[in-house]
Amino acid sequence: MGLKLFLISFILISLFFTMLYISTYSTSFDINILNQSSIPTTLLIPKSINNSRPYPVSFAYLISASKGDTAKLKRTIQALYHPGNLYLIHLEREATEDEHREIARFVRDNHVFQLVGNVMIVGKPNRVTYRGPTMLATTLHAMSMLLRIDAQWDWFINLSASDYPLVTQDDLISAFSVLPRHLNFIQHSSRLGWKLNKRGKPIMIDPGLYSSNKSDIWWVIKQRTLPTAFKLYTGSAWTILSRSFAEYCIMGYENLPRTLLLYYTNFVSSPEGYFQTVICNSKEYKNTTVNHDLHYISWDTPPKQHPRLLGPRDYRKMVLSSRPFARKFKHNNGVLDRIDHELLKRSHPTHFSHGGWCLKSDDDDKHQKCSRFHNDGFGVLKPGAGGRRLATLLKKLTSNPNFSRHQCR
Repeated sequence: MGLKLFLISFILISLFFTMLYISTYSTSFDINILNQSSIPTTLLIPKSINNSRPYPVSFAYLISASKGDTAKLKRTIQALYHPGNLYLIHLEREATEDEHREIARFVRDNHVFQLVGNVMIVGKPNRVTYRGPTMLATTLHAMSMLLRIDAQWDWFINLSASDYPLVTQDDLISAFSVLPRHLNFIQHSSRLGWKLNKRGKPIMIDPGLYSSNKSDIWWVIKQRTLPTAFKLYTGSAWTILSRSFAEYCIMGYENLPRTLLLYYTNFVSSPEGYFQTVICNSKEYKNTTVNHDLHYISWDTPPKQHPRLLGPRDYRKMVLSSRPFARKFKHNNGVLDRIDHELLKRSHPTHFSHGGWCLKSDDDDKHQKCSRFHNDGFGVLKPGAGGRRLATLLKKLTSNPNFSRHQCR
C-alpha cells in the first residue's frame, strides 16, 4: 500500500512540474528565434550582389553596443548603411531581453535590410567586460563570422554605438577604391611608456570568459616579466583591417596570432594592443600599416581614461580633420543633427545617408528622402565633398615618404 501511494504521489508531482515547465517554456521569449527571423536562412548576401561586384570596394562592419545603447545603435546603423557592405550587430548579453527584442525587430521590420539581406545580428552575444579581453574575443568572433558569410569584402571596420560617420558610404567607397587592398589602418607605437609597468607586467583575469554573471576584472598579485619572444605595441582599439590580415588573424598558417591571443587574454585593455602587436611582429604584414585609426577623437589634457564627449563646438574641427568617423557621442546630441543635415544629407534620423542607390522623393526639397532601395541606382556612386576631403587625407597618409616613415619600428 505504501509503495502504491509513493508511486501515485511521484507521478502527480512529476506531472505538476512537467506542466509548470511546459507553461514557462511556452511563454518565455527565445531571442535567438527572433534574431534568426531577421537573417536570411542561407546567411549570404543575394548572389546578384556577391557575383556582380557592382561597387569597387566593400566593407564589413562590426557595430557593438551595450545595455542602454539601443537608440544610439539604430541611429548609427541607419547612418552607416549601404547595400554594398556587410553589417554585423553585437548587442552584449548584459542588455535586457526587451533591448534584444527591439534590435531584432528593427532589423526584421526594415524593408531595405530584408531586401538586400546584409544586416545581421549575433544570435549568441558575448558577455563583455570593460578593459577585459572579452571585447577582443567579440571582435575576432565577428571577423570569423563575416569571413564565413562573404569572403569578398575588402576591409573590416569595428565601431561602437557611440561612433558616428562624418562621410557617406558612397564617399568612403569612392575614396578607398583607389587604395591597395592590403593596407591596414591601425594606429600603433612601440613606445609604451607608463603602459609597460601598468599593462605589460600586471596579470589580470576577466570573469566574463567563464562566469555567467558580469563582474569587473580582478588582478593577480604576482607580476610577469616583459616578453622577449615578441615586441609589444599599443594604439587605438578602432581599426580598419584588410581582409587578408583578417584571414591571417583567424586562419593564419603561422602561430603568432594564437600565441599573442593567449598572452593578451591576461592583458588589461587588450583591444588597444593585440592587433598592433600581431601586425608589427609579422614579417608579411608589418609594412602594410597606415599609422592612423581614421577617427576624430578629442582627449582632455592630460588625457583621462575616456575621450571627451563631442558636441556642437567640435563640428568644425571634425570636418577639417577629413576623417570618416568620430566618437564619442551622447544619444541625440545636437551636433548629430547637423552632421546628418550637412555631411550625410539625411533629412531625418530614420532615413539613410545620401547615396546613388537610394530612391528619392519627387519633391524639390534640398535634402530629399533616402528611404528605399532604387534598383536603377544599384552600383551607382555619388560621392560629395566628404569623399574629396577623405581622398586627400588618404593620399597624404599613403604617399611616401610619409607612409614608410610611420611603419612599425
